[in-house]
Amino acid sequence: MNRPSTLLHRVTLALAVAGTLVFVYDFGFAQSEPVQRLVDGFYFFVAALGLSAAVVRLRRNRRRRSDKFDAPAPRRGVVLFDLLYSAYCIFVLSLYLLYGEAFKTDFLLENPGWIIAAVLLTVFREVSEVRLSYSRAFLNPAQLFIASFLAMTLLGSLLLMLPKATVGGISFADASFTATSAVCVTGLIVVDTGTYFTTLGQSIILFLIQIGGLGILTFASYFNYFFKGGATYENQLSLSEMSNASKIGDAFRTLKYIIITTVTIELVSAVLIFTTLDGAAFETLRSRIFFSVFHSVSAFCNAGFSTLSAGLYDPGFRFKYGLQLVVIATFVLGGLGFPIVANLIAYLRHRVRNFSPRHVNLRVYRPWVLNLNSRITLVTTTSLTAVAFCVFYALEYRNTLAEHAGFGKVVTALFIAATPRTAGFNTVDMAALAFPTVVITYLLMWIGASPASTGGGIKTSTFAIATLNILSLARGKTRIEVFRREIADISVRRAFATVALSLIVIGSGVTVITVLDPEQSLLAIGFECFSAYSTVGLSLGITAALSEGSRVVLMVIMFVGRVSMLSVVLAVFTKVKHLGYRYPQEELTIN
Repeated sequence: MNRPSTLLHRVTLALAVAGTLVFVYDFGFAQSEPVQRLVDGFYFFVAALGLSAAVVRLRRNRRRRSDKFDAPAPRRGVVLFDLLYSAYCIFVLSLYLLYGEAFKTDFLLENPGWIIAAVLLTVFREVSEVRLSYSRAFLNPAQLFIASFLAMTLLGSLLLMLPKATVGGISFADASFTATSAVCVTGLIVVDTGTYFTTLGQSIILFLIQIGGLGILTFASYFNYFFKGGATYENQLSLSEMSNASKIGDAFRTLKYIIITTVTIELVSAVLIFTTLDGAAFETLRSRIFFSVFHSVSAFCNAGFSTLSAGLYDPGFRFKYGLQLVVIATFVLGGLGFPIVANLIAYLRHRVRNFSPRHVNLRVYRPWVLNLNSRITLVTTTSLTAVAFCVFYALEYRNTLAEHAGFGKVVTALFIAATPRTAGFNTVDMAALAFPTVVITYLLMWIGASPASTGGGIKTSTFAIATLNILSLARGKTRIEVFRREIADISVRRAFATVALSLIVIGSGVTVITVLDPEQSLLAIGFECFSAYSTVGLSLGITAALSEGSRVVLMVIMFVGRVSMLSVVLAVFTKVKHLGYRYPQEELTIN
């Protein structure tokens, strides 16, 4: 790359970042007419500069194709993105130059959002060109993972404090609690999301939910790899640990699958939610679309946030069973975990291919297409949901289910059974649940979702290993065996550590809150702490009434529950080298 083009890209990157700050200032604060014109002019300049940088890239890439001794040509996806981006910028800038201020009132360009989108695309493209270089000597993967969530929480807190983000302003404490709950995909709130925040504020919360559900490192790392076409071995090694990739070389492939799966499921879910809504219940088509997208993302990320004051228990939505079934399917898929969904899709493809008449001559026997992890997770998830459904249906038949009839009772009972495992949506009054139902909800919240998912809790696999360990000890076995496989000792030790650490964190939180808010009942405080640790978001209605100190405790519990206490421990302690000796073993008296 020659010096002029390098300077152009650097200037474009600097102005693109400045454009992001201007964007925040523009949307977060009220502007006078002269200032607004300056801001619009700056948007135009950044978009024009971004277009120039894109054209330079396209010309350079064309030369690379013709010169086989030059640097390797970029992949087709990058070239296609630059072409589409350039065409979009030309389209918007042409309208801006031809029509000036008139384009803001045009039906096609109803507001300056199109030129702002061009600026944000410029930011995205230029930042993706910066090669990320990560050193494990500075931060280990666990520390980097935790630091990314802390940074997003702080950024979200500041964004939610923008004047235009709320109706009447918000304190830093309340903004921090809301941002933590959104980034940790929990759903506990101290102010009403639907009435306290404007559309901008709700959009910020939606952004935090999406980033928190998948992780900012997932987006940054993949798109940096996509545009740069490579990564250092150290980056791949760290990302493979954080993305649970089976091989180091599969790290970016795993990230790609996570992003594609997320976008696909959320898009399909948003469309289905949109079709179940009554257009008369919304003022505009835009508000109906925003409602669909917000609840789709919130459901898949198991966040539990809703723009409705009473959640899905709102009088206009508690009897919309089609909507509830879509939401159930969405948060169940999000709670299964990306490796499980990928393995399940591969299994279904294999079954269809083998039993399809078109492929009768291509049938192949492949053992263990559905791996052990998927089998245990699916069996545990199905069993927990089925048992909880039957118990809740029986216990709440004449209580919270009394207002429903027939099919409605079934759907509502299924929703109550599935939502405690980190989804956080409610279609009944949680404070009206019978005491046995609340106790079972405790257990379901504590277990949570599956590994490598958007949910929290100790995870279904941990619960399954603990249960299998008990059964193995009862039968006198020294090993845990299931599906003709033996569970590795390291998995058993991790499961035990996860269970112990979760109870320590939750127990400590309950103890501190009972001291800070002694007027609250122990049942409600315990429910709040279990909900926070497992990033569920369900509450018996005491969150907003808690003191500032108790809210800080809940924020810490939410954060620890999202990143997992095991990650916190790994971030604090340094790993020891494996030594070439072992001490003699001795058994301790247990009971």
